[in-house]
Amino acid sequence: MAGELKDNRGRGEAQWRWPSIHPEGRKFGLIGVALALLVLLWLDWEIIGWPLLGLAIFTFAFFRDPERVVPQGSNLIVSPADGLVSLIVQVPPPPELQGDDEGGRGLGLEPVTRVSIFMSVFDVHINRAPVAGTVKRVVYIPGRFLNADLDKASEENERQHILIERADGRAIGFTQIAGLVARRIIPFVKPGDLVASGQRIGLIRFGSRVDVYLPAGTDSKVLLGQKVVAGETVLAEIGQQALIEGVSL
Repeated sequence: MAGELKDNRGRGEAQWRWPSIHPEGRKFGLIGVALALLVLLWLDWEIIGWPLLGLAIFTFAFFRDPERVVPQGSNLIVSPADGLVSLIVQVPPPPELQGDDEGGRGLGLEPVTRVSIFMSVFDVHINRAPVAGTVKRVVYIPGRFLNADLDKASEENERQHILIERADGRAIGFTQIAGLVARRIIPFVKPGDLVASGQRIGLIRFGSRVDVYLPAGTDSKVLLGQKVVAGETVLAEIGQQALIEGVSL
């Protein structure tokens, strides 16, 4: 498991500690440990018991929930997910995030920059709010379970759209997409909730993707192939159009 630094502000130093395990994952890990001990101690099947124990440890690691240091800046859009930037394209926003209605100001109909972040099973799967504001929409769409690395996963896979409206009225939309082995998208927020930038807003179990739709007039500050960290990596700055082109090596 990756560790984290604990800030001791009164002493001007930081201490390393193990990251916490999200409650959603504790039950799966404990079930795995119980099965492994049962097989090892009662049935004496080491060839099965040790792999089961290893799987339980991996499950705890998958649901790790480290603290993050969120960059400060009123116009910054931070990454909602850990993972690899797999796509940066110009596309119209999905219909669920487009128009103005009782669910808040939408993203409009014109194409915007979409940054797709692929999360492997080795990444932290807690998703975070890219900006501070009010949650205006949470729209769940059932669908397929294609490889989340494919472009068409944005339109065909099980997914959940979230729209956050900032205090200035500007809206930021993003989509949690289930992947090949992911089978559940779990929200931590609902319409009407106030969220801070970098706040935990949900998770997707076992490999998935998050699409972020940057507002009009805003370009990506990250590159294809770049590793990003939820709540810490700056994806874009609202109103900045200095497009960075290239591929991370």
